Amino acid sequence: MRIALHQTRSQPRTPGAPGLTALENAAREAAARGARLLVTPELSLTGYALPDPAQLAEPAQGPGAAAVSRIARQHGVAIAYGYPERGEGGALHNSVQLIGPDGAARANYRKTHLYGPYEAEHYTPGDQLPVQAELDGIRFGLLICYDVEFPEAVRAHALAGTDVLLVPTALMRPYETVAETLVVARAVESQLYVAYANRVDREGEFDFAGLSCLAAPDGTVPVRAAGSGEALLVADIDPAALRASRERNPYLADRRPELYAH
Repeated sequence: MRIALHQTRSQPRTPGAPGLTALENAAREAAARGARLLVTPELSLTGYALPDPAQLAEPAQGPGAAAVSRIARQHGVAIAYGYPERGEGGALHNSVQLIGPDGAARANYRKTHLYGPYEAEHYTPGDQLPVQAELDGIRFGLLICYDVEFPEAVRAHALAGTDVLLVPTALMRPYETVAETLVVARAVESQLYVAYANRVDREGEFDFAGLSCLAAPDGTVPVRAAGSGEALLVADIDPAALRASRERNPYLADRRPELYAH
């Protein structure tokens, strides 16, 4: 199965009308290159450094979801996109939603590990892990940026059978080591693919590092952005290679959880 990672900068947006031109162009190109799934960065519908994310927040089935659904159906490609979600009781969540190639919502995940004072000020952490959906016989899981830096979060996905972990991201400088080293380690230690789609350019005080990549369970990186510019990366997920890697590296089977329950 071929997937695409959209490394991009923020697009113009206004309340009720998220900037979708770049997303539509990326979906068109991804489909033309044979991809079945497009992964976009954290908060891709609105931008990350918003003065007040509540002004652009919407429910999971709001106008942004409807627009993404139309794009997915038109191009026959599933889309994982980030957005500020207005949840129950007015709580604001940093969320990612997976829309299938038929335009139907498949899964919605709220970031469980908030990063830094900016996120803590504006968002409420989610409390559900793992969140998964199946597409073309492959089980996909959802995390967001800082979440993947916690081995427990990734291992929870591995134990629940996730094959490919989708991680919309807003990784900032000077933390490039997360994309270059830690994401690859997570793929190896939990024996799954990690699709890591980052932002680029500056927003307010934040300088995003790019370095989007697909990390494979054998420690290879089938594709990585060469620099910090915009890019659409395309690579293949190979279920047979995943099965073979899990046989060679039986970390999950060899665990002794009674020794490290906490």
